[in-house]
Amino acid sequence: MMSDTILITGATGLVGKALVKKCLSIGFNVHYLTTCKTKISSKKNYKGFYWNPQLNKIDVRCFEGVSVVINLAGSSIAQRWTKASKSIILSSRKNALELLHSTIDTHKFPIKQVISASAIGIYPDSKTRYYKEDFQGTDASFLRTVVRSWEGALKSFKSLGIKTTALRIGIVLDANEGALPKISGPIKGYIGSALGSGEQWQSWIHIDDLVSLFLFVLESNLDGVFNAVAPNPVQQKDFVKSVAKALNRPLFFPNIPEFVLNFVFGEMSAIVLESQRVSAQNIQNLGFQYKYHELDTALDHLL
Repeated sequence: MMSDTILITGATGLVGKALVKKCLSIGFNVHYLTTCKTKISSKKNYKGFYWNPQLNKIDVRCFEGVSVVINLAGSSIAQRWTKASKSIILSSRKNALELLHSTIDTHKFPIKQVISASAIGIYPDSKTRYYKEDFQGTDASFLRTVVRSWEGALKSFKSLGIKTTALRIGIVLDANEGALPKISGPIKGYIGSALGSGEQWQSWIHIDDLVSLFLFVLESNLDGVFNAVAPNPVQQKDFVKSVAKALNRPLFFPNIPEFVLNFVFGEMSAIVLESQRVSAQNIQNLGFQYKYHELDTALDHLL
């Protein structure tokens, strides 16, 4: 398997950077697609190619020698949800997969597997449900619409005889980027507090485990949909307490009320207020072993 070439989209994002680093360290060649021409570099085993899914442009040389595509492309969900930004969040995911599909189809590239990021946002807000991959819901909220459209675009690769795998990713914990610095920053400055009721479930995963999970899916040649979350989700109030404990800081302030978050972030406050308690059982049953089962261990490592 090593020395095979993998094509990665979204390679300069939070997950992409960590995945590229790991792939190179274990001997894969990496081709990556970027919408930013200044981010294109060309080394012996790491080559960048330009694409622009919104304009339907792609450098087809990116597929040379490639057998597996890992798709992480998509505009950040953590931005204020205006009509324009919602349209970009939705189309950036769908267009990326559609462009990959049409290019592979037109040029008959021998791709064996497409592994795509997805999100646990597909599961409706619930404080009591415990979500497994087979959950079928029809909630029409924005997050659900985005993820269903994303996974729908991925399914089209099956018609080309390509294995497809969707990883529904939870809150990714990384020391320098993403959710954790946003949560730990105020706590370090002694102004941290829980959000909303604090009762909402948060399903998280350590960046190292997420990268390992992508590679596990690749090496095990898995097909289908898998939750990419750690085995032990926590409620938001406990998440904040664990961060405070890891940083050795007190929590003085009361919870930030829901109406304040709605006022500040608008509809996007759903990201922090919705509750999704998500099961990791299926991937564990297939033999995947987490390094960070418990939030405290993950935080001790990262903070």
